[in-house]
Amino acid sequence: MAVALLTFGLFACGENRKEITLEELREAQSTLFNENGSLNEKEAPKVAEKYCRYVKQNPNDTAAVKWLFHAMEINLMLKDSEKSIKMGNQLLEQYPQSKWAPRTLLTLGSFVYNDQLKDTAQAHVMFQRLIDEYPDSDLVDDAQKSIEYLGLSPDEIMSLIMMSQMTVEEVDLDAALNENEKSLQ
Repeated sequence: MAVALLTFGLFACGENRKEITLEELREAQSTLFNENGSLNEKEAPKVAEKYCRYVKQNPNDTAAVKWLFHAMEINLMLKDSEKSIKMGNQLLEQYPQSKWAPRTLLTLGSFVYNDQLKDTAQAHVMFQRLIDEYPDSDLVDDAQKSIEYLGLSPDEIMSLIMMSQMTVEEVDLDAALNENEKSLQ
């Protein structure tokens, strides 16, 4: 049973079929969106599956991690949290040193766990993992802010941002007034 679970986890993207080419990926990618820019919900799962098949068949290709991240994004747009998590975990296990790993943690934390699943505890875990494992990433500040705003509504977040800006402006104004008073003395 453990072997079956491990096999399932390692191949979260699905079955292995015929070899898929980069040209087929590009063709599939062109069907991802409708003419009006909306997601083509009929084709999107097929596109994600092709991306995953490519990754499975070419795990050492330097572009494989990008295709896996995009497959996760497609499932995110389809609101398939389970598949998004599986693909994100696969990416983090297979490509932990890639530039896509911190982006995956932020995506899983923000959009899957926080927004779709309303699981702020697991979202916090993803953000903290990004901070701890990728301290030099440009996304650390985003992860820290995300932790600060966890569980808040967009209106509450906007209020906090506006209050912090007002506080900064008041401090700047106070500093300017103090400078003026000193110069008058």
